[in-house]
Amino acid sequence: MMLAPHALFLRRWLLQEGTRLFRRKASGSMVLTATLRLPSHANIERDLVRTSNVEYFSTSCVNCAKSRELKGKRDISEKKLTRYFVDHRRVSLTGGKGGKGASTFHSEPRKEFGGPDGGNGGDGGTIIIKVDQQIKSLSLVEPLYHGMDGESGGSKNCYGRNAAHTYIRVPLGTIVKEDGTVVADLSKHGQEYVAAFGGTGGKGNRFFLSNENRAPTKATPGEHGQERVLQLELRTMAHAGMVGFPNAGKSSLLRAISNAKPAVAAYPFTTLNPHVGIVQYQDHEQVAVADIPGIIQGAHRNRGLGISFLRHIERCRFLLFVLDLSGPDPWAQLQDLRFELEQYETGLSKRPQAIVGNKIDLPEARANLSALQSRVPQRIIPVSALTGHNVEELILHLRELYDGYLQTEESAGGQPVRW
Repeated sequence: MMLAPHALFLRRWLLQEGTRLFRRKASGSMVLTATLRLPSHANIERDLVRTSNVEYFSTSCVNCAKSRELKGKRDISEKKLTRYFVDHRRVSLTGGKGGKGASTFHSEPRKEFGGPDGGNGGDGGTIIIKVDQQIKSLSLVEPLYHGMDGESGGSKNCYGRNAAHTYIRVPLGTIVKEDGTVVADLSKHGQEYVAAFGGTGGKGNRFFLSNENRAPTKATPGEHGQERVLQLELRTMAHAGMVGFPNAGKSSLLRAISNAKPAVAAYPFTTLNPHVGIVQYQDHEQVAVADIPGIIQGAHRNRGLGISFLRHIERCRFLLFVLDLSGPDPWAQLQDLRFELEQYETGLSKRPQAIVGNKIDLPEARANLSALQSRVPQRIIPVSALTGHNVEELILHLRELYDGYLQTEESAGGQPVRW
């Protein structure tokens, strides 16, 4: 009697599974031995024996083995980074409503006139804006928030539970504005700002008990929460800010001195959002360097990317002016950059700074470097972000600026920002 095809397949599968129970290693290879024999027709046994003849096979072959190398992290394009980085939000906030009071009377055997025992309602939830150092963008902030409502009061003088607070976590350097006026400057980790108060819970009839009114039936509902519309603006909290014209090589330089991976391309305005890179030192100090998008002439008048990114420079403790030495008149670039910063905020261009001449690997940059040194009395650090030439000197000078910032803050009694 011949078996159906599916029955034959089942027998073969059972035999193959049985062979896996008897394995032993032999000189780097695996030998499979099968001892299962199923009673069946002669033809079926012949097929089963044919399938049980498993030969040696190697598991150490490089071509057969699966690659276990760790894949490198892919660079995110600037288009995708634009979705993740958000530096301003308009938020509508409504505090939670308070719970309503209860109007009840106590009643039990042998106590006919127990009196009012309605409890008060719980307070509504408050909305609080809290600084979290781990968050770097306002992309997680929702446009609408409503606090939780308080619990209503109950009988037997049971008060309603107060609603839990709602926390909105924002990064360091967030400015809270209302109708264009700054109401909070959140620049410390864990700092909180009460954005919308919750409503007060209603009163139960027990609250209105008096000698004149021994059986009050009045109970008040809970109050509505506070309603506000706030504007959140993020100003990057970095120690150093790289300032330069478009296509000056700021993103490439940030890649050279830190582990940041901003988008790099051979066209202007490659960077559309600020990027922060961390420079690591052997004594475990970390200096945060921000790559500010390119500034053009008239940026203080909101031309180009304009004021929306000039405000990120306000929080930088010292500046790095990145000049393109391959272009004509690099000293004119420095003057224009200082002029734009001074027009935006008085004294911004006079902060501790360093002048970095990029693209020194190009032939025309060497001639411009000598001309720039003759016109500018300050120290100029020539580097090449492409080849890594003289990058170590920039990192050491960056640490000198950072140490000077720490000494200035500590002598003034302030608390320096550490990344």
